[in-house]
Amino acid sequence: MAEERVCCVVSVSGPADSAAAGPWSCSGVILSRRPGLVLCQGAVFAPFLLEGPNAWERTHVLPPDALQPGLRLLVLHPPAVGLDAPGGTVRQHDARLLALVPCGAFQRALALAFGQAEEWRFGGEATGDDRRALHWFAWLRVPGLDRPGGGWTARASASCLRKGEGLLACGSPFGALCPDLFLNTLSRGVVSNLAGEENVLILTDARCLPGTEGGGAFLPSPDDGPRLVAVIAASFCWKGAEWVGLTLLCSLAAILRSSAGVLDKAGVVVPPVLGRAGGGGGGGGQDPLGWAALVECGAAWGSGVLLAPRLLLTCRHVVETGGPVRVTLAPGPGRAATVFGGHVVFATEESSPFDVAVVELEESVPGFIPPHLADTFLSGEEVSVVGFGALGRACGPSVTAGILSAVVAVAGHPVMLQTTCAVHGGSSGGPLFSARSGRLLGIVASNTRDTGAGATYPHLNFCIPVTVLQPLLARYRCTGHPDAFTTLNQAGEGVRAAWRLQRQPRPSSKL
Repeated sequence: MAEERVCCVVSVSGPADSAAAGPWSCSGVILSRRPGLVLCQGAVFAPFLLEGPNAWERTHVLPPDALQPGLRLLVLHPPAVGLDAPGGTVRQHDARLLALVPCGAFQRALALAFGQAEEWRFGGEATGDDRRALHWFAWLRVPGLDRPGGGWTARASASCLRKGEGLLACGSPFGALCPDLFLNTLSRGVVSNLAGEENVLILTDARCLPGTEGGGAFLPSPDDGPRLVAVIAASFCWKGAEWVGLTLLCSLAAILRSSAGVLDKAGVVVPPVLGRAGGGGGGGGQDPLGWAALVECGAAWGSGVLLAPRLLLTCRHVVETGGPVRVTLAPGPGRAATVFGGHVVFATEESSPFDVAVVELEESVPGFIPPHLADTFLSGEEVSVVGFGALGRACGPSVTAGILSAVVAVAGHPVMLQTTCAVHGGSSGGPLFSARSGRLLGIVASNTRDTGAGATYPHLNFCIPVTVLQPLLARYRCTGHPDAFTTLNQAGEGVRAAWRLQRQPRPSSKL
């Protein structure tokens, strides 16, 4: 595929007698073949900084003499024929460092989106990963990649990205380890969230592993081929003890703007980015981002889904502290973020298997178009979740994609939906919808937690089917009496058994 031909591995080694000889490696992207230029994440050079980690505090470019002398830089990339073709061995070229460049716009977006108080970590599970290096990138000149008729890799601007849009990530897990096995692995996902100037910070649910930092994120296009839009800055995100199953990207356009002086000094002319036609909305005109709301009650917060101009569903545990409810709708086309007051008209009992609350808003949401509700569920269908987990309070709702992995039914009626979408703390109550039809399938109730290890698994989660709630909502609209929902507290043993894992404290269940 075209994405694989653009990506590579960068390996850095020090003198054999140095304390950090290496080699150290990460992924990279081949941006030009005339001249041969590679861009990668700057953190791979951390062991060789003369100033040590404090160099990352600088606000200007770091030249090659900011590093220990005698480094050897190698770029590994696949042959044009492919690794599986005869003679398709990994190609290797010497490279030299032009400069390490900080991307200030990305640094500012990181500071706004990832609060220090929330204990965010990036990279692998190691606590030694230096967050200060996230916004640094390295430019390499690779003469062995020069091609007489070569040019720049097709690019796209991140400013045109939309949440929920498809992305393809390409990088090499574990860097230079076993490149014949891991070189330029692909992972498909969607744009989960965006932040900063011209969407400089991008989160995607494409699953990447350590070593893919510096790899590329591409906008797929059946017409004119994939376009490189961003560079992988961190493959893993951790919020406290919770693994957030999202990958952190930095806009390529922002890196190029920060690198203008370096490239100009090297005599490199960067061609302009061609525009692209805007894609049409899917799901039959449905707008799941317009249904999702941030729900706050006291110190607790979560997500909710609007079903009518004054009616919202969320989870009981989001609003169980009582008191007034604050509902914030994210900004949309022609609409600023809007805050509404509300109150809980019904919440299930603690003993109910269904974690549901109904909130009535104090005023109607103007121009609201309600979602179409699903009446059937198909295991394996592509689905998405919208919720205010992870960066929700700072950057608005996130979108994650997956499949409907299981439909659990009792007496022929669905009572639980399981999905592979990444779901995080704060997503409870958010909508689950069909990627094909745009119909609302249910609301998120929880993800999975290993009570013994204290680990959270975002890609196995549980949702309440909308078919459980639909007849009760219709009755409530007719009568206006909250008693319409009391049957949720009277579920039979079969339903309680299906949801029992959430209430099973024994380590053997791990849920």
